[in-house]
Amino acid sequence: MAKSDMEDERSRLAELYAKNSDQELDRLAADAGSLKPIATEVLQAEISRRGLKIELLYPIKNDESAIPGKLVKLRQFRDAPQAMLAKSILESAGIECFLGDENIIRMDWFWSYVVGGIKLWVREEDAATAAELLDYEVLQDADPGET
Repeated sequence: MAKSDMEDERSRLAELYAKNSDQELDRLAADAGSLKPIATEVLQAEISRRGLKIELLYPIKNDESAIPGKLVKLRQFRDAPQAMLAKSILESAGIECFLGDENIIRMDWFWSYVVGGIKLWVREEDAATAAELLDYEVLQDADPGET
């Protein structure tokens, strides 16, 4: 899509979502996985503009590639480097995890404030272990002579 076409589409969607009721926005957010990226961006912006406590949901399809179990949001990050570091720590420990809204924020970090940052998702049964790994602090500047 050309830049002017994208801006036209963004304006059209912003006008459309501004006319929707809070309940209609909630229904759209409940099936955010069916929306195109530009539509999800504009929807999130409208939800934020109204100050609504609605979260965009991306249902997991029930196919062979879907991960069993409930996903929980473990952390939120403003910037991509911290999110990718946390993801790599968990993956190196064998914990499957996913980053939500990563691509939106990579395109323009300003969206981080609008969408609530990059979310780190893990399976519910892995959440405690994952949190412990991310909270672990390595002793720095320890004197090797001290025990």
